[in-house]
Amino acid sequence: MRTFNALPLLLAAVPTKAAFSWTNVHTGGGGGFIPSIVFHPKTQGVAYARADIGGMYKLNSDDSWTPISDGIAQDASWHNWGTDALALDPENADVVYAALGMYTNSWDPNNGCIAKSTDQGSTWTFSNLTFKVGGNMPGRGTGERLAVDPANSDIIYFGARSGHGLWKSTDGGVTFSNVTSFTNTGTYREDPSDTTGYESDLMGLLFVTFDSTSATLNGATSRIFVGVADNITASVYESTDAGSTWAPLAGQPGAFFPHKCRLQPTEKALYLTYSNGIGPYDGTDGAVWRYDLTTSVWTDITPVSGSNLYFGFGGLGVDILNPGTLVVAALNSWWPNAQIFRSNNSGATWSPLWEWTSYPSMNNYYGLSTPNAPWIQTSFWDVTNDEDLGWMIESLEIDPFDSNHWLYGTGLTIMGGHDLTNWDTVHNVSIATLANGVEEMAVTGLTSVPGGSELLVAVGDDSGFTYVSSSNLGTAPATNWMTPEFSTSTSVDYAGLTVADIVRSGNTAGTQQIGVSSNGGSTWSIDYGATTTAYGGTVAYSASGDTVLWSTASQGVLRSQYTSTFASISSLPATALIASDKQNDNYFYAGSSATFYVSSNNGETFAAGGSLGSATQINYITVHPTTAGKVYVSTNAGIYLSTNFGSSFTLLTSALTNVYQIALGVGSGSTWNLYAFGTGPAGNKLYGSADNGSTWTDLQGTQSFGAISGCQLAGSGNVAGQVYVGTNGRGVFYAKGTITGGSTTATSTSSTSTSSVKSTSTSTILSTKSTSGTSTTQTTLSTSTVTTHSSITSSTTSSSSSVATCTVGHYAQCGGETYTGCTSCASGYTCQVQNPYYSQCL
Repeated sequence: MRTFNALPLLLAAVPTKAAFSWTNVHTGGGGGFIPSIVFHPKTQGVAYARADIGGMYKLNSDDSWTPISDGIAQDASWHNWGTDALALDPENADVVYAALGMYTNSWDPNNGCIAKSTDQGSTWTFSNLTFKVGGNMPGRGTGERLAVDPANSDIIYFGARSGHGLWKSTDGGVTFSNVTSFTNTGTYREDPSDTTGYESDLMGLLFVTFDSTSATLNGATSRIFVGVADNITASVYESTDAGSTWAPLAGQPGAFFPHKCRLQPTEKALYLTYSNGIGPYDGTDGAVWRYDLTTSVWTDITPVSGSNLYFGFGGLGVDILNPGTLVVAALNSWWPNAQIFRSNNSGATWSPLWEWTSYPSMNNYYGLSTPNAPWIQTSFWDVTNDEDLGWMIESLEIDPFDSNHWLYGTGLTIMGGHDLTNWDTVHNVSIATLANGVEEMAVTGLTSVPGGSELLVAVGDDSGFTYVSSSNLGTAPATNWMTPEFSTSTSVDYAGLTVADIVRSGNTAGTQQIGVSSNGGSTWSIDYGATTTAYGGTVAYSASGDTVLWSTASQGVLRSQYTSTFASISSLPATALIASDKQNDNYFYAGSSATFYVSSNNGETFAAGGSLGSATQINYITVHPTTAGKVYVSTNAGIYLSTNFGSSFTLLTSALTNVYQIALGVGSGSTWNLYAFGTGPAGNKLYGSADNGSTWTDLQGTQSFGAISGCQLAGSGNVAGQVYVGTNGRGVFYAKGTITGGSTTATSTSSTSTSSVKSTSTSTILSTKSTSGTSTTQTTLSTSTVTTHSSITSSTTSSSSSVATCTVGHYAQCGGETYTGCTSCASGYTCQVQNPYYSQCL
């Protein structure tokens, strides 16, 4: 076996006071895929859910959820919000493990890790792996790939992707070794021709399941099962000697891939769901099988056959209290609805959750409600009239202590209820959305309108949301953005002089992808001046609301005035950044590479504006909401300011470099705060300034926002000191406070609504990347004193026109194509190339 030893324990050392206290803007519905929910087998009330890009959550007694990974995804460690597997220690309800990492292809430059908490997610340690983990890769709903030996808490197994095989820890997750006796690392690639590596990567191992009814051998469970993405040779392997040797399980089904494997200990049986696709989106055929652990007999217990079998099977739950009772879910029955089956006789017969009477009439043996997220009903159930039960159902669980309590994850939310056994009597169950506290949305645009709607949120998959006032932030909206309802809204903007006028763009070709509102985003209509072939990108509304500029993803920059047909602007490069002056209708601004462009004729033509000094990349443009001609531009060299409509610029600050999004929001008195994501004295973080960039304060503390380069940012146009951050997977966070001369005073932003999300902050955050072996580092969640990332420091030169000279610490990025940040490493570390796009201090 190859064994990797832990690196020394690292602790952050520079204390600082938490600037703001962050909490989620509330949608109450999840908003994304929940691949797995795991109940503790021996302690009632302990359960966790994992999201593919939004971290992990712990179940509360009132069916709400608390995020438990908000302190472990700081910028360079953004991929820690990708969770590919969860495991609980059967002997200790406080211990939870997770396999963290986002992608196994080049989209994620970092190796994965196995995270461990001994206090139900309040603090974490990390054992770094020498390969990547794919929390947002195909097949992420199978599993669990991670499991703790029920007879020995020191033994943990992890089934890896990408041909890396089976891994084992014998010291409670401190180190992991490759189990070299397990030789089948998987043969299946979803699309071998995919050049990105996303669908062409080996799916690898799919689950690890212990037989807790088997004897122990040298203090370990003797019988273990491992699922493999291999429909050619064998997909289920067994060890009867505590993992020393492995062999394919005799007589197993062929053709399909196993998704879930559940032990029913009283029956001494395994139940397995199979699909001809790896999930979560596919599956047109499949099966359900039972394996008798005593007789070694396989029995096909698939609920349907023939023309009724047009899907694979994913979710699988067994009733521990009632042997022989189980539920299984169609992985993807896209029309007319998902399907769930229940059996009380070990799969000999089944009853469905709905069935046809005389087409198109159906008998639905369930009732639906969405008390926590009314927009799901108004925007999904009432509109589509199908898929009410969800899609991508890879997790379907029955509470081991309550046969009536069940939960399942979908591509949109968590659903379930508390009267499951009614299925067996009155044959009608109550199903509700139960994702209160889960905020998993990928945010693509944010704006707060001075004198108008407090917050407009464009999101992926769920279109977007309007919060009319700050008092609404803790209440789930009644509807999302509809008519048109874009699957993904990519951008949103307002007209500065007519603030009720809003415009947004969508990301799906085939229909017009511009929506307009004249009432602050409460209702919408289609802009028929848009063609059906333009989509994506960003929009900018002229000050008076007569003209829309649209920097599309497909047809360059377009312009429409008075809802006329959009026409191309030849004087701008394709995909240029765009913005409108909020007080002067004649002016629009644009940027591409290092060139700033200005239009003084309402966007008809553009010409080069003032120079941006040493900057080589424009990252964002924001315009002062109430002062005409005042334009801020964030670049790789800092923030530049123009007060003359972009004719000339001055470097506003050298304290921040490689600045991404910037925003303005009302501050104290008549001042405006400036907010910026960039590299500064406390590292790559969110900073705020109340004196136009003379001094900067770390507003982020140790709250995770993921990669800052992908975050959206907005300052409130109506509430002094309030700022919003849109993340890629954890929805929108907001906080409120006063910035004064480099220090801050925080003001609580928690809603008084009982449905608001509980917020926590962290006191120690460390990177978890390693290129050799495993390591253990500590983070601690708290609500008082916090410390910054001690490995990041910076110093500036005396020249206000040059890029700041700075150093970054252990594990930080220091180079790569298109990278323009710090390139010097702290003493003792060198900048080492990991790939063409990423170099790291090691």
